[in-house]
Amino acid sequence: MARPGSSSRSSTTLDRFRGDDMKAKNTDKKITDKKVDKGTAAAKSDRKKTGSPSADAKMSGKDYERELKKLHVELVKLQQWIVHKGLKVCIVFEGRDGAGKGGTIKAITERVSPRVFRVVALAAPTEREKSQMYAQRYLPHMPAAGEVVIFDRSWYNRAGVERVMGFCSEKDARNFLEVVPLFESWMVRSGIILLKYWLEVSAEEQTRRLNARIDDGRKVWKLSPMDVKSYDRWDDYTKARDEMFAATDSSWAPWFVARSEDKKRVRLNVISHLLKQVPYKPVPGPTIRLPKRKIGREKASDIQFKYVPEPF
Repeated sequence: MARPGSSSRSSTTLDRFRGDDMKAKNTDKKITDKKVDKGTAAAKSDRKKTGSPSADAKMSGKDYERELKKLHVELVKLQQWIVHKGLKVCIVFEGRDGAGKGGTIKAITERVSPRVFRVVALAAPTEREKSQMYAQRYLPHMPAAGEVVIFDRSWYNRAGVERVMGFCSEKDARNFLEVVPLFESWMVRSGIILLKYWLEVSAEEQTRRLNARIDDGRKVWKLSPMDVKSYDRWDDYTKARDEMFAATDSSWAPWFVARSEDKKRVRLNVISHLLKQVPYKPVPGPTIRLPKRKIGREKASDIQFKYVPEPF
C-alpha cells in the first residue's frame, strides 16, 4: 500500500541507482586487495551519463578551500539566524560504510559553535535500550529552540545495518518502515526542520577508502569489525536502501541523495544544499571594537612555569 504523502520521487531515486549497482557485482570482494579496479571505460561512461564526476575530475585542494571558506561564512550567518529565530533543525546523514558521512559533518561543523550545532553519533544500544521503544533513545537528542542536531547515522540504523546484519527481525524492520513516516511527520509538526541526506558511493570507491583505513594509522580507528563483516553484503545493503527509500521518502521528509565519489565535492554540495533548505538573513548586531587595554602595571611574579617541551 502506498504511503500517504509519498511521491514519485521514490521510484525516480531508485532508478538513479541502478546503473551504479550493476557495477557492484564485478567488485573485488577481498578488502585486502590493494589493486582496486577503478572502473572500465563502460563504467566511466555510465558515471558520465548519470551526472557523477569522473574519477579523473577530482577537485583540487586550493579550489576546495576557497569555496569552503565562502560556505563557512554563510553557515555562521545561518547559525546566528537559527539562534535569533529559535529554529529547530535536525539533519540526518546515512550511507554505506566509507561514504564520507563523518568528513561531511566535520566540514559543516568546523567553523560553527558546538553549542548550536550538536553532533550525535550513538554507540550500539545497551541491553536496557534494546528493551525500550525503538525511537526512545533518539528522542532526548532532538533539537530545542536555537539548535541544530546532526545525526551521524540515526534511527535509520534499523532499516540498514540492523536489518542486513540480523540485529533485528524482519518483522521489526518492516514495522519500522511503516511507522517512521508518522514519526517524522510528528517531528515536522512540532516545528523541527528535518533534512535527510544519503551519501552514495560506488563499490570501487568504497573499497579504496576502506583499504586506506587499513594502511593509514590516522584512520584505522574508523574501520570497525562490523565494517569488515558487512563489506561483502553490497547487494543486501542495496536492497535495504531501496526499500527504505520507497517507504520513507515522504513529501514532509524527503531523502536527498549526494554522490560522494569526490569527498571535496560532496561536502561543498551538501553544505550548499543545506543553506538553501533553511531560509536565513544576516542578523544585525553592534559594531565590535576592542577596548583600550591597561597593560604593564603588574609585574610578573617569579613562578617557575612548567613549559611544554618544544621539539618542533
